[in-house]
Amino acid sequence: MSQLLSIHGLLIFLPIALLGKYVLKLDDVPIFVLAALAIIPLAKLIGEATEELAHYLGETWGGLLNATLGNAAELIITIFALQAGKVELVRASIVGSILGNLLLVMGFSMLVGGLKNGVQKFNRNEASMNATMVVLAFMAMAVPSFFDRAVIGKDPLIVDIAPSAADAHGRELFFTEGIALVLIVLYALSILYTFTSKKLAPVSHEAVAEHQAQWSKQKALIILGLATLGIVLMSETLVGAVEGATHQLGLSEFFVGIIIVPLIGNVAEHLVAVQVAFKNKMDLSLAISFGSGLQIALFVAPVLVFASLLFDDQLLLVFNPYELISLAVASFIAASVAQDGESNWLEGVQLLALYVIIGLAFFVLPN
Repeated sequence: MSQLLSIHGLLIFLPIALLGKYVLKLDDVPIFVLAALAIIPLAKLIGEATEELAHYLGETWGGLLNATLGNAAELIITIFALQAGKVELVRASIVGSILGNLLLVMGFSMLVGGLKNGVQKFNRNEASMNATMVVLAFMAMAVPSFFDRAVIGKDPLIVDIAPSAADAHGRELFFTEGIALVLIVLYALSILYTFTSKKLAPVSHEAVAEHQAQWSKQKALIILGLATLGIVLMSETLVGAVEGATHQLGLSEFFVGIIIVPLIGNVAEHLVAVQVAFKNKMDLSLAISFGSGLQIALFVAPVLVFASLLFDDQLLLVFNPYELISLAVASFIAASVAQDGESNWLEGVQLLALYVIIGLAFFVLPN
């Protein structure tokens, strides 16, 4: 409870950020920091309101609402970034969110849970299925990058007449949209499988009692609406200050996208995963880590592809080699960790070490 109060206490930074931007005319660095701090509790409130509404909507529709709004904060931030033409930052944030969930969150959860409870057991079948989905999602996101040069006619191994710039862009966009559609369908089917399998599983009375609604439906709707409005205001403020802040701090927008933006939008959810691991509920912790990463890859990324059609710069699922290597390593390491059905604090340290190494590599990588 004290932790939740401390997170909600960060809401004070919302009016301070607006005051600093419109009245005090502060520099971009303090504006960026204030907006980032304000987004953390707003994302937490969206998650809480969504959970409360789920109780009134029933298992199926409530689960669908949770699945849709699970990464709402980051989705809103990246849509504003697309509107501002910061496509590279958006692509980096997609990769960074997946890396953060598979390495940072899972690593901290295993470290904290292992130190408190020793070796922790979890459902190997469910974890393996999630790990397989992560590897599949990586492959689906990597395919456009592998075939991009061939699609636009720049692969010397393919003998063909080079297409015009407009035709090449059209091919890229068609390819990306097709894969985005496949990813959304795959995500929908994974949700359907989750719902049907849960209906077959028995539910304990303790689990039901632990998840009783605490808010009225009206209160949950009002808080969800206000928190979403706050996220919109702070996302616009954050994106507007990111270019100046990165320049003043000597950071690349690429590093901000792959490390900082994912942390801002998901830190509240990350804390929940660590908390439940501390309580020896490793199945739930892994479900949060894998589930959030999969939602980014299978839902958020495709939605951003289609949302970018509304703006001047379209988002293509074409990632650079450094992003792809990082995703490949994280996906296969996370999959291997989930194979034996148990975790310990040393495995957590290993995942965290890999995240730090990747973070350092992206820190020294220029734009």
